[in-house]
Amino acid sequence: MSEQGAGMINSWSKIRLILKSRLGKNIFKNWIESIELVKIEKKSAFFNVPNSFIANWIDRNYRETIIETFKNEEIFIDDILFEFKNKNSLPFSNEKNIPEKRDNNLSNIKNSLDNNNIELPSSPLDKRFTFERFVVGKPNELAHAAAKRVSEIGPVTFNPLFLYGGVGLGKTHLMHAIAWQIKKTNPSSRMLYLSAEQFMYRFVQALRFKDMYGFKEIFRSVDILMVDDVQFIAGKESTQDEFFHTFNALVEQGKQLVISGDRAPGEIDGLEERIKSRLAWGLVVDLHPTDYELRLGILQSKVEIQSKLHPGININNGILEFLAHRISSNVRVLEGSLTRLFAYASLVGRPIDIDMAQECLADILRISERKVTIEEIIRKVADHYNLRMSDMISARRSRTISRPRQLAMFLSKNLTSKSLPEIGRRFGGRDHTTVIHAVKKIEELKNKDLQIAEEVEILRRMLEA
Repeated sequence: MSEQGAGMINSWSKIRLILKSRLGKNIFKNWIESIELVKIEKKSAFFNVPNSFIANWIDRNYRETIIETFKNEEIFIDDILFEFKNKNSLPFSNEKNIPEKRDNNLSNIKNSLDNNNIELPSSPLDKRFTFERFVVGKPNELAHAAAKRVSEIGPVTFNPLFLYGGVGLGKTHLMHAIAWQIKKTNPSSRMLYLSAEQFMYRFVQALRFKDMYGFKEIFRSVDILMVDDVQFIAGKESTQDEFFHTFNALVEQGKQLVISGDRAPGEIDGLEERIKSRLAWGLVVDLHPTDYELRLGILQSKVEIQSKLHPGININNGILEFLAHRISSNVRVLEGSLTRLFAYASLVGRPIDIDMAQECLADILRISERKVTIEEIIRKVADHYNLRMSDMISARRSRTISRPRQLAMFLSKNLTSKSLPEIGRRFGGRDHTTVIHAVKKIEELKNKDLQIAEEVEILRRMLEA
């Protein structure tokens, strides 16, 4: 090796250590560690990189830092240029292949990335799940408005959008609706929708086949990333680590993320604190259980569709109201019940009346009998007062926690069949006399404090909806 070559390698080794210190270990590991200095010529440093995606990312985000670091070591360069290890990525085989201008090099990088024809591994979208078919009511109006805003692919003040709620409340519908709207109005946007389980599967495949750069190229080159059911990666350390870095990379680029889960970020057990923190950066929206008016509206919209599929089937007055009252926990079950009724009526040639509904839907009606749990009460009250569930069962006695805790005990006594000792145990092992005191206290406050009375009524309706 020539003396000049040895000096260049020694200088680059030192510069790498400085870059690692300046950029941080994670950025260095993801982007700088894999590149190799080939030569310095005509005030340009030439690097060998794995692929065009990494070259483009480095050039856009760390170019000036690299040039400045070289100059601090008295190596005066004005530009950085790239060769590619990937044989499909326009390698430089000799001097005459080297672009003379940086703009030409960037153009080659962009063309290489754009012409890869990467097939984004999106999940199939349900054609029924559009904004037009989403029935809006008070429990979901904020989530609907936020989803509509994101679908416009313009600057937003919240990133990510995190949607959470129980099964069948509309999270997946809204995510599909966002995707359909983007496909319709911004077809050139790179949009990727998939479940957290699929994200993990593709990550594991990338590790197995040693194609992490390809994985990063796909997931970090999108304009909007949507991940459904993020609670699936809880407890899976390697997948969480990659999700964390993908999240950061996209946010740094100003790209939009939409994430859904069955609970608020802070309540997902097994999810790393740094991910919980990132998910809470933007807008966190709870899709509440549907109220009677919203359920009735959903049924009224769906009955039009069913009537077209089953012409001639009559549905008696009061049937939709009956279903909206009796099936309250899950919109999917509600819609499925209507579908079953029309199919049954079509097969047996009978109109849809109360007797048929009770006969045809006996299993669903039996399961759908509303049973409020103490855990649900604790969660709802904690969410209402912006507390953690752990606060509700802790020994802390500050007014901001003790009053909501008393209110939750009061609701547990009135909305469940649990005994006072059992309620006390569910609230951190408290004695039954503490529950009695809490119930009496809330009863007193309801009679003289209109705000407390109103909050109790709001929470009761939410829990009974």
